Amino acid sequence: MKKILLTGMIMILSISLGNAQGFLRTNGEKIVNSSGENIVLRGIGLGGHMLQEGYMLRVPFSGQQYIYRDSLISLVGTEKTKEFYKAWLANHTRKIDVDSLKKWGFNSIRLPMHYNLFTPPVEKEPVKGENTWFETGFLMTDELLKWCAENEMYLILDMHATPGGQGHDLNISDRDPSKPSLWESKENQQKLIALWQKLAKRYSTEPWIGAYDIINEPNWAFTDDGTLEGVLKNGVAEKDNTPLRKLMMEITEAIRKEDKTHIVIIEGNGWGNNYAGVMPPWDDNMVISFHKYWNYNDEGSIEAVLDMRKKYNTPIWLGESGENSNVWFQQAITLMETNNIGWCWWPLKKLGSNNPLEVKVNPGYENILEYWRGNVSKPDPEVAFSAIMQLAENTRFENNIIHYDVIDAMIRQPHTTETRPFKKHVLANSLVIAAVDYDLGRMGEAYFDTDAANYHVSTGKDRTQWNNGRAYRNDGVDIYADSDGYYTADIVTGEWLQYTVEVKEDGMYALAALLQTAEKTNLRITAADQSVSATVPDTFGQWKNLDLGTLELKKGLLPLRIYFDNGNSKLKEITLKRP
Repeated sequence: MKKILLTGMIMILSISLGNAQGFLRTNGEKIVNSSGENIVLRGIGLGGHMLQEGYMLRVPFSGQQYIYRDSLISLVGTEKTKEFYKAWLANHTRKIDVDSLKKWGFNSIRLPMHYNLFTPPVEKEPVKGENTWFETGFLMTDELLKWCAENEMYLILDMHATPGGQGHDLNISDRDPSKPSLWESKENQQKLIALWQKLAKRYSTEPWIGAYDIINEPNWAFTDDGTLEGVLKNGVAEKDNTPLRKLMMEITEAIRKEDKTHIVIIEGNGWGNNYAGVMPPWDDNMVISFHKYWNYNDEGSIEAVLDMRKKYNTPIWLGESGENSNVWFQQAITLMETNNIGWCWWPLKKLGSNNPLEVKVNPGYENILEYWRGNVSKPDPEVAFSAIMQLAENTRFENNIIHYDVIDAMIRQPHTTETRPFKKHVLANSLVIAAVDYDLGRMGEAYFDTDAANYHVSTGKDRTQWNNGRAYRNDGVDIYADSDGYYTADIVTGEWLQYTVEVKEDGMYALAALLQTAEKTNLRITAADQSVSATVPDTFGQWKNLDLGTLELKKGLLPLRIYFDNGNSKLKEITLKRP
């Protein structure tokens, strides 16, 4: 009971920190509201909304949005491509998305902006050196801010795609490498400065604007003599970041001409983490952002930013992270909140399952992908248009797949080791439990799997999968799909799954499992203080419903666990029934 009360108190405290109102500002190492209360930002980025990245759309070619757009034009023509983008921008993020984020426990949103929704590229300006403004981007931002304000959520404006593009990682900024980058063009820099001044003037009095994140993930080696290769070109080892510091100072100065209230967020070189030559901060209402992917979740992984926070008495913020397993999510967020660091995950939705919302792939769009891979002939233009419009329709919240396991790992699991049922399992006379419907909770509490996250940046090894089947859930448990539904597989020695069962009556219950095994396998099944062991034969690649023995179960809620003590197995169902 004490454990439950303590957990509840932690959750209430956490929620109260996120719901406080008023303009955000910095106070020493903290972000606070107008009442001086500490604010822990719990946010998510709207990747794919204003700016598409190719990997989110599963394209097999270079991932810039302009290349994707041109590829669509070659399929369906210019006018139909415009119609697709109109639908995409209208459908991808709506009030229902923001309402849901609030309900789930998020308190902030980071909006990755593409400059070209606000102003044209410099080479397309009607008058050289002047700035034309488009209403599209501003009105979309206004509408999103309105939804955030109604939900008392902070909106952080993030310049994700700058004029010319801010790095060699082309897709994140929709950069065309045949044209001058942000760093190679004074005109591009002046347009970015002017855009931020325009945004600051428009939103200077808006309390639910949380901050201005002025350049996303700069990745450029300013002292490259043409010999740098690989990640070195992206500025990870750059020692002279003077051009980055200078431009960010100029942007800050332009913002402060219009807005002296809102926080300015800065990001280092090398995808946001290389601050050599960038420090010290030059504004008294500034936050240092860092990005974190695919490394260990220990104090050592954030030591550098913790040191910066202390040295410069300036708040730090995990401005972007994600693209991993639920285990990694829970570990990272626990690490952040233990150290009073706000966070923002990436992204809310895409064509994939390791995010809160998944956009479904329709067969017509899959055929387009196969055409781009060179495996099928070019689809008929009308068929292709129908497919991409269905894709745009599938971005709507009501057509998304909601991954409650991802949400649980991000919002609840960092604060408790308690497990919860993924689905309700009620045992009266008989019960069939789908193997994939094991409990929600941390690894080691709801399940155990030997490969549960991707730490390749820390290990120096290849990227590793966690759910090898990449289906249904985002834990380490390997889940695959077949014509009959989902099943767990690649179950090796020491792995186990737990299911919370509501038993309606005391009694003896027979236990069986629908399994495939590659060798003779030893299983143990526990339920409260009851336990039974069974040895099952090699099923030679066939699903077999095998008896495992009987358990005496008491009325009430109890955790049922199935342990695999050896072997390599697949599990589809567990059955409990009166003998």
